[in-house]
Amino acid sequence: MQSFEISRRDLLVASTAAIGGLTMPQLIADSAMAAAVPQSDTPPPGFKRFKLGEYEITTVLDGLRPGDGPYPTFGANQTQEAVSQLMRANFLPETKFVNGFSPVLINTGSDLILFDTGFGAAGRENGLGRLETNMKAAGYTPDQVSIVVLTHMHGDHINGLINGDTPAFPNASIVAGELEYSFWTDPARMGTPAQNGAKAVAAKVKPLAEKIKFIKAGDPVASGITSEAAYGHTPGHMIFHIESGGKHLVITGDTANHYVASLQRPDWEVAFDRDKAMGAATRKKVFDMIATDRLPFIGYHMPFPSVGFAEKQEGGYRFVPVTYQFDV
Repeated sequence: MQSFEISRRDLLVASTAAIGGLTMPQLIADSAMAAAVPQSDTPPPGFKRFKLGEYEITTVLDGLRPGDGPYPTFGANQTQEAVSQLMRANFLPETKFVNGFSPVLINTGSDLILFDTGFGAAGRENGLGRLETNMKAAGYTPDQVSIVVLTHMHGDHINGLINGDTPAFPNASIVAGELEYSFWTDPARMGTPAQNGAKAVAAKVKPLAEKIKFIKAGDPVASGITSEAAYGHTPGHMIFHIESGGKHLVITGDTANHYVASLQRPDWEVAFDRDKAMGAATRKKVFDMIATDRLPFIGYHMPFPSVGFAEKQEGGYRFVPVTYQFDV
């Protein structure tokens, strides 16, 4: 015989509905059906806003890309078991990882500055290219952007510059590293492993050359925003120091591409780094500075909302995600 757990609510419903001739099992079954809630496919918020001094900073999710790994994309100079062991120690899958992509908006009060542009329209079929949608959810529109800053010129940072034949940020000037642009536009890239990257720059950056202000490492971008060399990932990759009201934050771009593999083991090779030895040396230099000075940083591929701190530990650094530090 089927049994039922009868709550006080069920008894109350049964007593008030008895005049309708419903049996207790019918009432309980109907109640269960009424309580069933379909699972939601509404995406979570794609932006995080906080204040740094007088500046308003918003990280914006361009999308997430699951795939195989992290080995050998990370740690190709190690054994697969060494990488798997590190993943297990950090409660992560051993053969799968998710890569996130997070451009940054800084509202200085006089400028709305966008750092990197995501995948653009070409990525939307695969759930990427969500920068514009999530910008609008955050209260901004592409035409309000006055400056676009490129940390470097890999496709996931530049493809959102142009939608079709139209600039995605029509009122914005562009700030880019002179060294980076020179590398990717050099005809010598054709016929080399860098050829596809050069073609992307030719399609997405070169058509906007008249709008580009080329800078060298150490040059300012705007009040309180200064560039610094962080070469290795690409020949002209740069990070940016953001300072306002006595507060200091670093936008690290792709200095670290995985919050465990690249930070806890900065010496491990990263497939995306053009000069792997220089990339490793830069990681250690940049994150030693961030950890020593206890600075918050925003990493393009850190777990969204991509903001955190780096704590020194044996062999590298531990990523400490931001919680309420900017809210109090």
